[in-house]
Amino acid sequence: MTLVYLVAGEASGDILGARLMAALRRHRPGLEFAGVGGERMAEQGLESLFPMRELSLMGLVEVLPRLRRLAGRMDQAEADILARRPAVLVTIDAPSFTLRLAGRIRPRGIRVVHYVAPQVWAWRPGRVRKIAARVDRLLALLPFEAPFFEAAGIPVRFVGHPVLESGADAGDAARFRATHGLAPGERPLLVMPGSRRSEVARLLPVFAEAVRRTAAAVPGLRPVIALAGPVEAVVRAGTEDWPLPPIMVRALAEKHDAFAAAAAGLIKSGTSSLEMAVAGVPHVIGYRVNPLTAAIVRRLIQVRHVSLVNLLTERAVAPERLQEECTPAALAESLVPLLDNPAAVARQRAGFAEVRALLHPPEGLPSEAAATAVLEVIEGVSPAGSPPPP
Repeated sequence: MTLVYLVAGEASGDILGARLMAALRRHRPGLEFAGVGGERMAEQGLESLFPMRELSLMGLVEVLPRLRRLAGRMDQAEADILARRPAVLVTIDAPSFTLRLAGRIRPRGIRVVHYVAPQVWAWRPGRVRKIAARVDRLLALLPFEAPFFEAAGIPVRFVGHPVLESGADAGDAARFRATHGLAPGERPLLVMPGSRRSEVARLLPVFAEAVRRTAAAVPGLRPVIALAGPVEAVVRAGTEDWPLPPIMVRALAEKHDAFAAAAAGLIKSGTSSLEMAVAGVPHVIGYRVNPLTAAIVRRLIQVRHVSLVNLLTERAVAPERLQEECTPAALAESLVPLLDNPAAVARQRAGFAEVRALLHPPEGLPSEAAATAVLEVIEGVSPAGSPPPP
């Protein structure tokens, strides 16, 4: 039996893990899986060691009250991996937890693949040396990441971005409008406040007022909220008093229908921006973290943009309203042109086409490229042609 142990730490990683499991199983039907994951990985047969939502934390200050609990989960995961002795440990994103775990496991003779290159190129380039000691291979989602990590001596493979196979561009606008009984003049505004409790707590009240202001300027607006499983209850409770009752979508197919129907989007920073680019939804990005976290990050950050769409195109395709600028007035001011100015929409969509071209791996689909890279590590093949360390 060949066992692959996977550890994901948040909703996006859960989706990555599920697609990777499916692709690995297509290549090797007899593979077994264990580890930590969420709903999507459970659908592929993973019994999570503990609830993945316990790892879904964001921000330096937000993590502090949970350090003791996280340390306990770290010990639990380490013990389980060492007891099972998998052929490979695949850690997926969430680097604050997963790379620490990798640092404990790799010296014990278990190969490690880390899926989603940490964004140290953006704000902590000096940490790249620590990563080199913790992984046997890094799977990068963005094309400019591979040269950065290769220069530090880390075996890396650009596997493309999984958003390309998410189905984000395959929704049915007419079906969405019919399902929810939208009148001809109603215009859906997609709202995505995040998948972490800390994100939702900070963004949802701001987004609520931004939606109200935008609706006052644009008749017929109807908010649509794409729910993330870990925070669904929080979002539902936080929108009970919205003057414009939002349409809630949870199932993946219904979310994609909402993307197709949306006139514009108000979203948090992160992979959501790439989903909007693939779906062709013009959008505004808003984000806030704890002020202390923001002060620390600002001293370290070395890139001009936060949104992946803007990073890839090296220009402000989608407006970013961050921290102090993430206010209802600023968000509404940025949203209104996307709802009444076709030229502004066309400019964003031209940028989206550039992004989609950059996200493709050299061959095949991203999940297949990632599965091939993981199997090479299991089989002892490195990018340079020599086996990775035992």
